[in-house]
Amino acid sequence: MPVDKIYGLFCNETGYQTPKVDTRAAVFVEDKILLVHENNGTWSLPGGWCDVDQSVASNTEKEVREETGCIVASDRLIAVQDWRKHNVTNYAYGVIKIFVLCKYESGKFEENIETTEIAFFGEDELPENLAVEKCTKEQIQMCFAAYHHPDVPVLFD
Repeated sequence: MPVDKIYGLFCNETGYQTPKVDTRAAVFVEDKILLVHENNGTWSLPGGWCDVDQSVASNTEKEVREETGCIVASDRLIAVQDWRKHNVTNYAYGVIKIFVLCKYESGKFEENIETTEIAFFGEDELPENLAVEKCTKEQIQMCFAAYHHPDVPVLFD
């Protein structure tokens, strides 16, 4: 990568470079997981970059509300993963992905600028066109395993 491009990516940070934090919600209703249909036509777990004024739990809940219109409550941690080990790597900076099991409370899809629809999928019904930079089939299956086995330990890299 050219130096000026790298400088542009990190010019707002003068201290030690740290990874970005991405939170992803695993929301289940009737044994099916909630996925959002992204503007680019792919499907993903709802989630996004953790804002500096949010905790992991509150950011996860906020992202679900923004992308789906649904209200959820963060319940427990599923996994903390280094993005480079599990997802398509096309960022110059590091990403730590945090998967959170959430309880659905209320709401229905509301139009927004990030997603075009939501749907619930069974484990054997997952769409082929996943946004693999955000979540892979294996990561969604990991969420199903945590949902079905509440005593499974938190996974981390």
